[in-house]
Amino acid sequence: MSAEAPPVRPSTGSQFFLGLRLLGRGFGMYGKYPGLLLLGLIPAVLAFLLLLAVFVVLLVFLGDLGDWISGWFADGWSTDGRNAARIVVQAAIVVGSLWLSVVTYTGVTLIIGDPFYEKISEKIERRLGAGDYPDLPWYRTLPRNAIDSVRVIGTQLVLVIPVLLLGLVPFVGQVLAPLLGLLIGGWLLSVDLTGIPFNRRGIFLRERRRVLRQHRALALGFGLPIAAMALIPFANILVIPAAVAGGTLLTRYVHGEPIG
Repeated sequence: MSAEAPPVRPSTGSQFFLGLRLLGRGFGMYGKYPGLLLLGLIPAVLAFLLLLAVFVVLLVFLGDLGDWISGWFADGWSTDGRNAARIVVQAAIVVGSLWLSVVTYTGVTLIIGDPFYEKISEKIERRLGAGDYPDLPWYRTLPRNAIDSVRVIGTQLVLVIPVLLLGLVPFVGQVLAPLLGLLIGGWLLSVDLTGIPFNRRGIFLRERRRVLRQHRALALGFGLPIAAMALIPFANILVIPAAVAGGTLLTRYVHGEPIG
């Protein structure tokens, strides 16, 4: 009696491109559920305005911040040296704050718009055939979604520091820092954007990371283009609702559920 052949595991490349296709199908949901996804633009706009307001306040106090920080190490320097240090510090603050805005935007949007994105994800699940999920009340899932997003934002804030420091290394840093930033951002975006459908199944952040690590190429194929589009001004406002829809499809795929 011959042994049964082991299942064929999809190649890394095919998994990566499947992640891209799932994101593309998320954008296709604008055609299937235009009203629902357009409703998802509201928290995306609110998050954008909130981060913009914080950035404007930062610019108002940029001179004082530059003087305060540069004073730690350049107080005894010549006038030209102090001025140069102040300019470098101010530039670093602006670049760092812009990058932080990019990497935290999705998490802030999901926290603000959890009920909107829960509805988008649930509608897609019902259309494709909802499984036998735990019947978790909203007062368990909604706070848990927010807590998980805050934890992902915290991880982003910790990891962005070495990336910014790497960017200060001449020549090599200018190449490696953006690539590393995209990889980290793509992975964390996949973790964050699958939070709502995973939590619906009673699977929270620690276990979600473990499951996605088993499908790393799929997660990166999904998250990397989102991280890249986040660098385009205003693009994220349209991307987030579609990415939530795509994240629902990705969640169904890794759990062996039909994705249509």
